[in-house]
Amino acid sequence: MSFVQDFKAFLNRGNVVDLAVAVVVGGAFSKIVTSLVNDFINPVIGLILGKVNLVDRFVILGPSPGGINTLAAAKKAGVPVLAYGDFVNTLVNFVIIAFVIFLVIKAIERMKRPAPAPDATTKDCPYCFSAIAIPATRCPNCTSQLSV
Repeated sequence: MSFVQDFKAFLNRGNVVDLAVAVVVGGAFSKIVTSLVNDFINPVIGLILGKVNLVDRFVILGPSPGGINTLAAAKKAGVPVLAYGDFVNTLVNFVIIAFVIFLVIKAIERMKRPAPAPDATTKDCPYCFSAIAIPATRCPNCTSQLSV
């Protein structure tokens, strides 16, 4: 096979297409969750904590010129900072995404129906308890006569 044919066979596998769809949907879902966290959850948390912008919370780690009040100003000045507000924001995003994935997997598991049990091909002898064919009228192991 040529390289092109091998690549075409690789792309035609179901797993590759499923993975590509999952990456695209996951990227879009991630943007939705980021918007949810930034536009709804963080303002509520900020209000509870005393009207602070949680994303803009940081600690300056070294000497810095005066007048740095925002994370953007600190980054622009090249001051080393510990941006714990961004970390909390990312952590909340992760928890929401993980929870939604958990719910989706639980829903998929509920939708899967258990496979029907195969029809029995044997029965137990009532005398010696060995497995015998269902239409048998005599047990091949203990030679007992079986009722049909």
